[in-house]
Amino acid sequence: MVMDRVIFHCDCNGYYASIECLLNPSLKNVPMAVAGNPENRHGIILAKNEIAKQAGVLTAETINEAKRKCPNLVTVKPHHDLYKEYSTKINQLYLNYSEHVEPFSIDESFIDVSQTWFNFANSPKELADQIREKIKTEIGITISIGVSYNKVFAKLGSDLKKPDATTVIAKHEIKDKVWTLPINRLIYVGKVTEKKLRNLNINTIGDLARLEPSFLEQLLGKQGKTLSIYARGLDDAKVPKFTEVEEAKSIGNGTTFEKDLTTWPEIKKGLKDLSAEVSQRLQTAAKTASVIQVQLKTFDFQVRSRQMTLFNPVEEFIEIYQTALKLMTELWDEKTPIRLLAVTATNLQDTATAYRQISMLEWQNPAQQNSWKEAKNKQEQADKIQQLVNQINQDIGDSSLQLGLKENGKQSQS
Repeated sequence: MVMDRVIFHCDCNGYYASIECLLNPSLKNVPMAVAGNPENRHGIILAKNEIAKQAGVLTAETINEAKRKCPNLVTVKPHHDLYKEYSTKINQLYLNYSEHVEPFSIDESFIDVSQTWFNFANSPKELADQIREKIKTEIGITISIGVSYNKVFAKLGSDLKKPDATTVIAKHEIKDKVWTLPINRLIYVGKVTEKKLRNLNINTIGDLARLEPSFLEQLLGKQGKTLSIYARGLDDAKVPKFTEVEEAKSIGNGTTFEKDLTTWPEIKKGLKDLSAEVSQRLQTAAKTASVIQVQLKTFDFQVRSRQMTLFNPVEEFIEIYQTALKLMTELWDEKTPIRLLAVTATNLQDTATAYRQISMLEWQNPAQQNSWKEAKNKQEQADKIQQLVNQINQDIGDSSLQLGLKENGKQSQS
């Protein structure tokens, strides 16, 4: 059956690992994973191949945890410049079928083929199969494609069968293919939201779809209204033309907690989870950030935020988390209950082209730049200036004053 709209969601299978196997074919037949800082057993797993997946290796766990389950796991460092290069090639192939191509991340894209599919195939599914074979032949990796009449169900479809598969979800199939799935399979239903819903015996996407939208909005705020639209199959978001897609200016993640946070261990755990998510999204997008921001909302809905400009652009979890924790010590009075936390990375750069930013305190003498002791002293000086800026912002009730950075000899505002 032909749909009114035909949206594809194309998802590269184990993308980082697949590209590494192109570089080194000997990795194809062994359990392998791409990991941040693979020499350190506390480095984070960024991607794994199918063999490692079958052994129980999970994305975002530490190398140490992964090797407990899979002792012969081979870990390699990421090549973000190469991942971005291949991502560009893949999207260029998608553009052969429609000008409406929207990269969702470095390894995922939406394609609207509503007005073009019949030029290439007898059915949307047949075209999806053609595209999968094209990527396999010309790029050398496999992808999964979800086919549906909206973006939400197209993405859901690509998640249902992996690797190297096409899944169609037509409008008349929602009750059988979508509503029977657990609630956490719906996009943007995270752990906190899932727990809230399950506590009310809302366990499937169908359970969610049958609820009054006003009840969900009362329970979850704007997110509830959005999830109701998604569950009922009413998402009508457009896939823009490729030339209209704007690059993200920031990457952030926030959580409203079911119970207000009142202790440091609770806050640290919240910051860890948020920092890990931001780190993963940065690395997926092949971006680094030179500014980290933390925002909190108190139990009485007062919003506070602080941000810090870093010596060097970052993408690793530990760097983001440590910065977020430092900012939190400035923000929190250690007594006011916290309802919401958010961590955001801004001033994004491509990982492949990110250069070492020179702070306003950086020495020009190369010999001095190589001195760890002097670098440490300069970082401490920079921290003091940042604290002064934060204090001024606090005094004036604004956050508009920020440290200036030297970029290629020019002064810029962070």
